[in-house]
Amino acid sequence: MCSSISSGTSQPKMMVEKPDTFKHAPLQREPAAEVRTLESTDIFRGATEIAIRHEGAVYRMKITRQGKLILNK
Repeated sequence: MCSSISSGTSQPKMMVEKPDTFKHAPLQREPAAEVRTLESTDIFRGATEIAIRHEGAVYRMKITRQGKLILNK
């Protein structure tokens, strides 16, 4: 079934005001903890692909021919 809206009634239009600029307060950050850094040669041990289990899912990390890393689920 199709119903039509009479053309005599108009629906209110929603208006949204947009600010001229977006100014954000600087983020308050905790002092940076030292990030653990691992060498890819230690992780891959001569292989070009490894599997990483994270929260029950297995991800594959590969080293490309150009020497870049790709992570896939």
